[in-house]
Amino acid sequence: MIVTYEPTDGAAERVSTHDLSAIESAGIEEAMGISWREVEERLRSQDPTAMRAVLWAVRKRDQPDLPFATFDVPGWRRRLKARIERAEIDDVLDNILAEALATSEDAAIDAMLPHLRKLAEDRADVDAALDSLGKGHLAKGPQVSED
Repeated sequence: MIVTYEPTDGAAERVSTHDLSAIESAGIEEAMGISWREVEERLRSQDPTAMRAVLWAVRKRDQPDLPFATFDVPGWRRRLKARIERAEIDDVLDNILAEALATSEDAAIDAMLPHLRKLAEDRADVDAALDSLGKGHLAKGPQVSED
């Protein structure tokens, strides 16, 4: 997942959860009181605490004593978002293909595409992933707004 913070007075800060260390990930789990799997689920649902925790873990690199309890992101609804990366798109599509029946796999994939496109950091990754699975014909589906 990529968490993006867009301050009012500077360049956007993008943090990939793939770049977190094991200790940073464990710190997020401890601060939130949940497992990493639950953190990822909350990031996919745009949970403000999960997005704040990822940003906090990265900021702790420069400010080791930064407490999570007081780390805040004013205006988080406008300034924070979480998006999935290409590897996560591939995982979702692989899982759908593994579970789908041969007669309905296109329907299962097609039903998930609007959600994938909305969550994708780069929407072209969705079409590229479809193409790599031999399902490029589904890439021409309806596009979703930037929301």
